[in-house]
Amino acid sequence: NTEICFFFFGHVTQPSVHILGNKAHSVTIVAKATCLVMTLKCSIQPNNSPKLMDLLDDTVPGIGTYEDFNTIDWVREKSKDRDRHREIANKSKQSTVALLFSISDAFSGWLLMLLIGLMSGALAGGIDIAAHWMTDLKEGVCLNGFWFNHEHCCWASNETTFQERDKCPQWKSWAELMVGVSEGPGLYVVNYFMYVCWALLFAFLAVILVRAFAPYACGSGIPEIKTILSGFIIRGYLGKWTLIIKTITLVLAVSSGLSLGKEGPLVHVACCCANILCHFFTKYRRNEAKKREVLSAASAVGVSVAFGAPIGGVLFSLEEVSYYFPLKTLWRSFFAALVAAFTLRSINPFGNSRLVLFYVEFHTPWHLLELIPFVLLGIFGGLWGAFFIRANIAWCRLRKNTSLGHYPVLEVVVVTLLTALLAFPIEYTKMSSSELISELFNDCGLLDSSKLCDYSGNSGGTSGSVNATAANGLGARLAGPGLYTAMWQLALALVLKMVFTVVTFGMKVPSGLFIPSMAVGAIAGRLLGVCMEQLAIRHHERDIFRGWCSPGADCITPGLYAMVGAAACLGGVTRMTVSLVVIMFELTGGLEYIVPLMAAAMTSKWVADALGRESIYEAHIRLNGYPFLEAKEEFRHKTLATDVMRPRRGDPPVSVLTESGMTVEEVERLIADTTYSGFPVVISQQSPRLVGFVLRRDLVISLENARRHQEGVVSMSPILFTECDPPMSPSAPPAVKLRSILDLSPFTVTVHTAMEIVVDIFRKLGLRQCLVIQNGRLLGIITKKDILKHMAQMANRDPDSILFN
Repeated sequence: NTEICFFFFGHVTQPSVHILGNKAHSVTIVAKATCLVMTLKCSIQPNNSPKLMDLLDDTVPGIGTYEDFNTIDWVREKSKDRDRHREIANKSKQSTVALLFSISDAFSGWLLMLLIGLMSGALAGGIDIAAHWMTDLKEGVCLNGFWFNHEHCCWASNETTFQERDKCPQWKSWAELMVGVSEGPGLYVVNYFMYVCWALLFAFLAVILVRAFAPYACGSGIPEIKTILSGFIIRGYLGKWTLIIKTITLVLAVSSGLSLGKEGPLVHVACCCANILCHFFTKYRRNEAKKREVLSAASAVGVSVAFGAPIGGVLFSLEEVSYYFPLKTLWRSFFAALVAAFTLRSINPFGNSRLVLFYVEFHTPWHLLELIPFVLLGIFGGLWGAFFIRANIAWCRLRKNTSLGHYPVLEVVVVTLLTALLAFPIEYTKMSSSELISELFNDCGLLDSSKLCDYSGNSGGTSGSVNATAANGLGARLAGPGLYTAMWQLALALVLKMVFTVVTFGMKVPSGLFIPSMAVGAIAGRLLGVCMEQLAIRHHERDIFRGWCSPGADCITPGLYAMVGAAACLGGVTRMTVSLVVIMFELTGGLEYIVPLMAAAMTSKWVADALGRESIYEAHIRLNGYPFLEAKEEFRHKTLATDVMRPRRGDPPVSVLTESGMTVEEVERLIADTTYSGFPVVISQQSPRLVGFVLRRDLVISLENARRHQEGVVSMSPILFTECDPPMSPSAPPAVKLRSILDLSPFTVTVHTAMEIVVDIFRKLGLRQCLVIQNGRLLGIITKKDILKHMAQMANRDPDSILFN
């Protein structure tokens, strides 16, 4: 056998990142000169001579996929999608069948959005109905049908009055059913006992189901979804068992009376629906980047069905959750949110043709000087947000680092017991948080029997000011005894809500934060609104209040203050601004109140940011050590790539593969001895000039596939990443050719590249790793984990808090 190989050395351009000075403000993609070996091969081989096998001539199952707790390669995924589109477009010109396939492929994204909207809307409607029914089940049962909640049970009754609209013969409390008493201390004691027992049962079932079947179903889910959308892989977090258990336990947790909401977990539920439905569409099943576009749209769907706010949901996904949000995703998010809202409206879970329980409409205009109390509510919301984040993170860290975290069931039961014991005696903590917000948002009318609407002109005292007020026809808005009782009960409820929300969020049950935060703000806003109303009525002759009050009209709308306070507190905790204002606008349907909402939301964000830059979701991401590069956080330190790259001084050299000269046994030993996610490929150990980069998972799968399907592969078979086929003797074992899994254009920087540029590259391109070179020689590697550790170290935090690869 004779083989003649002629080697020609040329040059090919290869994408590489080159920084034009340490103070450069832009990244310039320049050409990197590399040596390409072009081979003209003449060979005379007998028929029985072994042939080289290219493992990707036919697609090997598993190649291009990712292991659990790893970050996807955004650049590779987008490149795969472009290649797929190009192939479909070329084939569509050749036959009618291929053209139809091209049309169906383009339509599949819209079909997927339709299915996500339908499924999420149906689940949200079921959750709303079940939670409403089980919440009322703690107080009694309907004799006409146990499946009716309190409100629906009394709808058909002819004996219901406006003053006692919640009382009807068809609805019986547990005391009336068990001991036959309808009044007296026995009624109170038995109902108290049953309320606590039902709350404990619901909470116990929720935590047991989560622990036994789906540990990922606990919490809000938004911190993890933000991390997943940034490219991180968490297997099972959006799976079918998580969806089933989260849906069931969310109903149980909300019904137990704990200080939590269902709005945040509904985002998780919608993303689970999207992930499951993606498996029916090849385009999204095989491409992690495309799947994340769908998950971004699903986040919008979750908020759409939670608040009945499709536009606010789209903006929430764009502002708060999504990492990569192209224009096409914006349109599809809007469509999916629309379908979900329409589905929920068709189900009509609350029986009032509204998508949420606390929908309100205000008609009284606000006055310019009211911006002062609105800004005060914004300050309160910012202070509450900063306090809550610090207190909740401290409590979660205590749970994580002490034996408290070893007893999640006991923790849930104890917190539920304390919540139920303290909530039952107070009217405003006994009711569900959604009902409380609805009560606080309500603008008092003639038929309202709530204590918050107990106004009386005879209770104001004997001063001349009060008498003048009554004479002017404004006495009907003076506070009565019921309103004074409601005020101190609301003040007590405010303290209890704040404390219980801090300890509840983060427990091993589904727990949202939107509704508890809104409840805190709504209570504070209603208290301030009533105070402002009484102040304006009693001093209406003063210049500052002149023109505010007129006979037969409301001076001030306390419900508007409750709504502004709810927006301020939610903004202080989540740091939402635009999406928050739009969500609240969609809840009220009034353009008139956008300015108060904007003033409160911006003030809340400014105050909260002055006390701490992180939102509650970012704080939990950092607490759990998720590899998330926050785009809002600026990197201001003057460090270079050489300060961050591995290996450091004193460390062993970086583990590399050579393009030729290594055997299967040597590569398998390197894989077994290391835990790295990939390996750089160089020309040789003596000449470490970079050739490319290969992923660990692709390498393992390729070697296993070669041993199973390529004849004659043994431990001494050579591994080749080269373009040419080197000369081999007939007796030599066949080589395994792996050039097809080699990334020939890995992103590289020089040792003098500023880290602020490197961080920007990782954020905007979604890189997993970046290789550090000098004059073409490989010196080290920088991974996403290295950057996060370096940023933590620069911020005087523990760099080992980054738990995942």
